[in-house]
Amino acid sequence: MRSLPRSWGWWLAWALLSLAGGLVLAQQALQREQAAFETDARIAHRLLSQRVVAHDAVLAMLALLQPGDAALARLPSVYSQILSIRRSDAEAPWPGAALREAEARSRTTRQPALADLDVARGRYRLVQAAQPASYALQIDVASMVPWDEWPMARERSPVAVALVLGEQRLPVQAGRAVAHGWSYAFRKTLAAPSQPFALVATRTVGWSELPWGRMLALSAAVAAALATARWLRRQADARRRAEALLRLGQVGRLNALGELAAGMAHELNQPLTALLASTQAARRLVAEDPPEIATARAAMDQAVAQARRASEVVGRLRRAVERPGPGAALQAVDLPAAVRKALDLLEPELQRRAVVLQLDGATDVQVRADPVALEQIVHNLLLNALQALEQVPLEERRLALTLAREQAEGVLAVQDSGPGLAPEVLPHVFEPFFSTRAGGLGLGLSLCESLAQGMGGSLSAANATLRGGMFRLRLPLAEGAAA
Repeated sequence: MRSLPRSWGWWLAWALLSLAGGLVLAQQALQREQAAFETDARIAHRLLSQRVVAHDAVLAMLALLQPGDAALARLPSVYSQILSIRRSDAEAPWPGAALREAEARSRTTRQPALADLDVARGRYRLVQAAQPASYALQIDVASMVPWDEWPMARERSPVAVALVLGEQRLPVQAGRAVAHGWSYAFRKTLAAPSQPFALVATRTVGWSELPWGRMLALSAAVAAALATARWLRRQADARRRAEALLRLGQVGRLNALGELAAGMAHELNQPLTALLASTQAARRLVAEDPPEIATARAAMDQAVAQARRASEVVGRLRRAVERPGPGAALQAVDLPAAVRKALDLLEPELQRRAVVLQLDGATDVQVRADPVALEQIVHNLLLNALQALEQVPLEERRLALTLAREQAEGVLAVQDSGPGLAPEVLPHVFEPFFSTRAGGLGLGLSLCESLAQGMGGSLSAANATLRGGMFRLRLPLAEGAAA
């Protein structure tokens, strides 16, 4: 499995939150448009219903009063939608079949009847049968609309309104054609049974009408919030890494001090032993010499005492700093988790050096180890690899970590694409105080090997087949994990 940059998660979160917020804003905008559309359509239906009911009232008044021609001529000036009023009596029947049929229906139903529609000109005729004369009104649909009370701007409104009767359609308001979007429709029959038109209103909200400004503002706000959260997260991670590295440094310094003291004790023990043997021999020789025997014996006794005291001090120092032997304070540790923890601590260094990381192999390797010692070994091996990669160009920096289970051992292989280990250096990499770096103490790899051996494992070094160095850490599998 390859290491992925963490930034993709933030980008994904920004995209998902922006999309969700944009959908909410778009839905709210569409709901507002739908509510406004339905409100306007209902107002339009009420206004037109009032007008068609007024037509019935005019015809009922004419049938009752039977006015003369002068009164009939004045009505169109009062009702602008009434273009003309015609009268027919028994001596002069209606000239057209449509008017005669409408008059017959009106006599049957005792209410006005629709005669015909002139769709091309947007007009229709309405007949009221009465005695001694029947009356017919010619009504203009466009003039019937009370534009001063109309809830929509006739020329600019995107809502299309029409009066529909069967397959015939009388346009009232053209609206605006939109090819793609969200469509709403309203249909309701007018209140006059004599004029059974259905008011049909349609509205399509196009993509350009969505609240893009607010959606972009929301997306920017989400980006700012996530950027702040990411900055705070980085600060917290930086503090956590600093604390962990400080703890590792303290442990490393203590272990390095122990390694140094152990080496000094080993180096001093032989001359102190020789000193002890020499002083004891001198004591015997002086004891055989007659001159100043008591004084010489006392001096030699003091030298012997001081030598023994120095040996005891060095022994106590070595015992105080010596690490526990195999089997002490060991427990089951998840090796992949320890590797990931070390990688997390060194993530800034990996990014600063532009290292391409590859982590492969088993994901469930439980080893028997000291967690702190294991963490220090992995940290030192990774740091050693990063230092080697500094010697090659940026585009060639590769770091491969492989986890495996081999028989009863868990194995971690750390391979870099650096210059590798020189043949004369390879046999000495784990020797104390041996270092190829200027200013290096040469205790890091020696300490790692000692820690690995103290946990019953091993640490080896070799050159990779193609390029770079490879360090392989082996630790016993925890009980129950060797299957």
